[in-house]
Amino acid sequence: MATRQVLAELAAAWQARGGEPVAIESVGGVDAARRVQDGEAFDLVFLASDAIARLQAAGRVAAGSRVDLMCSSTAVAVRAGAVPPDISSEEAVRAAVLAAPSIGYSTGPSGVALQQLFERWGIADELKPRTVQARPGVPVGSLVASGDVALGFQQLSELIHVPGIAIVGVLPAAVAIDTIFSAGVVAGSPHAEAARRLLAFLASPEAAEAKRRQGMAPLPA
Repeated sequence: MATRQVLAELAAAWQARGGEPVAIESVGGVDAARRVQDGEAFDLVFLASDAIARLQAAGRVAAGSRVDLMCSSTAVAVRAGAVPPDISSEEAVRAAVLAAPSIGYSTGPSGVALQQLFERWGIADELKPRTVQARPGVPVGSLVASGDVALGFQQLSELIHVPGIAIVGVLPAAVAIDTIFSAGVVAGSPHAEAARRLLAFLASPEAAEAKRRQGMAPLPA
């Protein structure tokens, strides 16, 4: 879901410049990986780089077709009007988490990494009654906006378009949770060459500004 907005914008740009028509279905990453693993017919799959690597190792993504596209940072959000916590350092983030009455996170890579961070800090058990994991495909920002959670962690690209929240900022370098999003041609695709052309465009400098606009960082060429 973190790539939904940027892929929609880039697919439109690709078609406007004469590229083949593209139909993109955006679902939670766990579901997307499962469907490709189960053999559902797709031409391309977009996921976190480690998930693409697993699909490639399993023979579901064509060998040599993986392209790393962009980096997404995890940000922190509170409900609009709430006092934003200090997240300027690792110590500040830990204090903000301990002080929050409720914490929301996703089923995606940012949520997995956040749980690992809580484990490393030794506070996972203490936080368990106060943590809420958003269902696949449900933005953590929507839980923040509704007041279901006081502090939300998710990819910046998934938070920037959610009304009713205030983005405090991305996590500081010491505890940054950054995800490389990649794509690969699904093994057996009848449109493999067209898919590779689209991937070349998505990785090109032409796509950089759209990535920044949607909360992503382009990767060096």
